[in-house]
Amino acid sequence: MIKMNVGIIGGSDGLGKTLVYYFRDEFNVFISARDHDKGRKVADNLGISYIESNAGLANISDILIISVPIHHTSEVIRETAPFMKEGSLMMDVTSVKEEASKTMAEVLPDTIEYIPTHPIFGPRTTELDNQVIVLTPDKKGKWYDRVYNYLSRKNMRIIETTPQKHDFMMSIVQVLTHFSFISTASAIEKLKVDLSETENYESPIYNLMIDMIARIVSQNPYLTYYIQSMNNNGPKIRNTFADAVLELRDVINNEDDEKFVEIANKATKHMGDIKNALGRSDKAINALSHEFTLLNKSIGREVGLKHIYSGKIHVGTLEGIKNKTAILRKGNKVNHLRLANIEVLSDDELYDWKVKNHDKKIAVISCIFSKNVHVETIQNTVMNIDNILDIRLIDAYNGPQIDNDSISLTFEVTALEKEDIENVKKLFTGFGGILR
Repeated sequence: MIKMNVGIIGGSDGLGKTLVYYFRDEFNVFISARDHDKGRKVADNLGISYIESNAGLANISDILIISVPIHHTSEVIRETAPFMKEGSLMMDVTSVKEEASKTMAEVLPDTIEYIPTHPIFGPRTTELDNQVIVLTPDKKGKWYDRVYNYLSRKNMRIIETTPQKHDFMMSIVQVLTHFSFISTASAIEKLKVDLSETENYESPIYNLMIDMIARIVSQNPYLTYYIQSMNNNGPKIRNTFADAVLELRDVINNEDDEKFVEIANKATKHMGDIKNALGRSDKAINALSHEFTLLNKSIGREVGLKHIYSGKIHVGTLEGIKNKTAILRKGNKVNHLRLANIEVLSDDELYDWKVKNHDKKIAVISCIFSKNVHVETIQNTVMNIDNILDIRLIDAYNGPQIDNDSISLTFEVTALEKEDIENVKKLFTGFGGILR
């Protein structure tokens, strides 16, 4: 089966680069980038092809995805439109849809289909499953069902709407929240507060809030700025937020408790399903607390810690937790892993990882037992020892060197570590056996 060509303009960074990971196994993926050296390096590392020209990329693509900064999207649409082949599809992934949709409608001929698109997730997302994606088609052609069905098979949550409705909703989801979070971060900076010092006083809710604020302010500030400035609803949203802040400030400064309660109650009622909100936030808080408790209980023990972004698994003895960092030792090597970036493997997950990644230790153990010993009981008991993979009886002997009421049994034992072999020997002697 011939694979389709998917071209991604801006595939060396951010969401464009993330899309490569999702598509490269199913399609022939090509990327272009503003920085050619970086683009070639990314393409080589990801095992895909690099095209230096946006026009050239458009010409060979069955599907062309434009993943460039919002303020460059329309100019790239205009640049590439004349070079797209008949019957192909153009998509964009920017978070403001009105302008991109208008430009596509203006410059693309009827032989080229277009679907303005907004994946509501960032480049740090590792799975498409249950992620939201918004489609804002002006009209639906032959490509639309194919794209919709593909996204559905990936178990994504698909929203179909107009560019205008999308941009209004994103003025709440992005413009308002980003503006309020950055305002809060800016206020903290102006107050010259040492956030590390607040850790001694922090509540779980404060913890989550600071993490969410940090997540937003750490984004590319130019991206955040253009999300603010290019959404047509932005001025109204920011002015309304500023009015609300000033009103609340004046109410408190004037010691008007009744007005404060009125504002708070109206705001609470408008939040909708408070029980669900409490449930979701409780889950987040409990997850953070549970993992921290689990790590504290594991100090001094072997643990497996998976980095949630790279997927790399670190195994070693947990020496302690300091400054929100897990200290993991393996032999002479010590790793410092940020708690926010790791998840703790369960015992079964750690065992499975060891089976797949460790060199197996095989030992032949001979032991003299009572002649009436039950071999199957010995084997079943050995298999209950941690990190024992297999035990096989390979010889049974009761010759001249063995008492008449005894028998020498020889087992081949496969384990993960040398210490596990020693534990088997201890078990044999516990059964009354004498090692040979």
